Amino acid sequence: MPPPLAAAAALLVVPVSPAPRVRLGPSRRARPAAVRAAAALRALPRRLELWPQRLAAVESTPPPSSAPAPDSSSGLDAGSGGGGSGGDGGRGGADLGWLKVFPHVLTASMANFLFGYHIGVMNGPIEGIARELGFQGNPFLQGLVVSIFIVGAFFGSLGSSALVDKFGCKRTLQIDSIPLIIGALLSAQADSLDEMLLGRFLVGIGIGVNTVLVPLYISEVAPTKYRGSLGTLCQIGTCLGIIGALSLGIPSESDLHWWRTMLYAACIPGFLIVVGMQFAVESPRWLAKVGRFDDARKVVESLWEPSEVDKSMEEIKAVVANDDSQSSWSELLVEPHNRVALIGGSLFFLQQFAGINGVLYFSSLTFRDVGITSGALASLYVGITNFGGALVASNLMDKQGRKKLLIGSYLGMALAMFLIVCGISFPLDEGVVHSLSIAGTLLYIFTFALGAGPVTGIIIPELSSARTRSKVMGFSFTVHWICNFLVGLYFLELVNKFGVGAVYAGFGGVSLLTALFAYKFIVETKGRSLEEIEMSLSPATPGKQE
Repeated sequence: MPPPLAAAAALLVVPVSPAPRVRLGPSRRARPAAVRAAAALRALPRRLELWPQRLAAVESTPPPSSAPAPDSSSGLDAGSGGGGSGGDGGRGGADLGWLKVFPHVLTASMANFLFGYHIGVMNGPIEGIARELGFQGNPFLQGLVVSIFIVGAFFGSLGSSALVDKFGCKRTLQIDSIPLIIGALLSAQADSLDEMLLGRFLVGIGIGVNTVLVPLYISEVAPTKYRGSLGTLCQIGTCLGIIGALSLGIPSESDLHWWRTMLYAACIPGFLIVVGMQFAVESPRWLAKVGRFDDARKVVESLWEPSEVDKSMEEIKAVVANDDSQSSWSELLVEPHNRVALIGGSLFFLQQFAGINGVLYFSSLTFRDVGITSGALASLYVGITNFGGALVASNLMDKQGRKKLLIGSYLGMALAMFLIVCGISFPLDEGVVHSLSIAGTLLYIFTFALGAGPVTGIIIPELSSARTRSKVMGFSFTVHWICNFLVGLYFLELVNKFGVGAVYAGFGGVSLLTALFAYKFIVETKGRSLEEIEMSLSPATPGKQE
């Protein structure tokens, strides 16, 4: 099966202050951008050395006094407070404050369903496609049909920032459905390899934009109290898309032309996104950023707790007060955005080289060893496990917080790799080896879905400033696609050269390293509004970095 893709990134935050700091001293406008960038790069190693001490101070800093203390029963039933928290905090019965925003984020997360669908759609039918389009028996061309999707996603991630900054999240989701629909139609009607490649490339562009856009939209629309739980809809949607594609692909084993039906079906979610987003709200942060404060207030009033509206609007206005021009990519080289981009890109790199795509690729062989010969059925078991982990994560995200889930997730992935390596490396009974392999594979997938998958996609927009949020997201996901491609390209070659045990041991080592990385460089963001985080992120100003 083609290796399923994971979309994610992780960043960090510095101490939260309840109000924006006032800029003192002369403006930095006079300093050329190149000079500022060079100075920032020279100073970055020293700042990173000091970062653990600064993070420790943040860990001991309580949320602002205006925010209620975290509730141990948080999640979609109840949760921690913060700016724009919404709901009743679980007092006097079930907290249903999340229901007001749920239809909007559910509609947006349909894009993740489409992402998962296009991951799984080539799993079963690739042989039938190759036979009908004339490249049967050519593993390079079969791999190209799969991997061209990643190339398109790379370019989509790079271009997503310009679209979001100009059109906003709502309109960009609708515009982005165009290449998704056209690409699916071209692929379904393809009579040649070139047409199939063009269709897959267009779909990849659309997916590249959506993987950046959907977590950004959810983070900016969802009340603080529910932001973590609702953010897991990205992972849940992807899992459901994979399961849907694998389930729909079962007839492809007997019907060699069934792949066209599957690709035609991929057009339906695209049309639903176009129609559904017409009734969804725009991000209040984007509306404020372009000067539409009245419209932003209407959105906040319709979705968030009434007692939080005035405070939240004041924070949003304070953040955008100094944002009087378009951001540029060069700002990612300047304090504090360089720290955010560097840590985000690093965590994406570690996530991919912890081996998720390699394990998913090899899972069908693992299941075949215990008698499950159908690749689609084996992948379906993996997809269901992934979905179960994502559901658990949605309940824990605002209870345990992002950092604990992230660390626990990577420790669980390391343990899973250890089980598999033990089964492979030691002279054990064949039944025991198979049991360890299956248990290790399912444990790895489940623990990945608990944190490494969803947390990274949630935390990156939380820790990015409003000014550069779309660009930090685009950069981080670009790193993701590059690493994803490299793992898929070299995984089998490494297995053939060093063996499965050595490669999986390497994945386990990277998982342990990532858990340590998260412990030292990631702090908790639950219960804090995006504006509270941003105000503390910059030592000079809550808004623009010049």
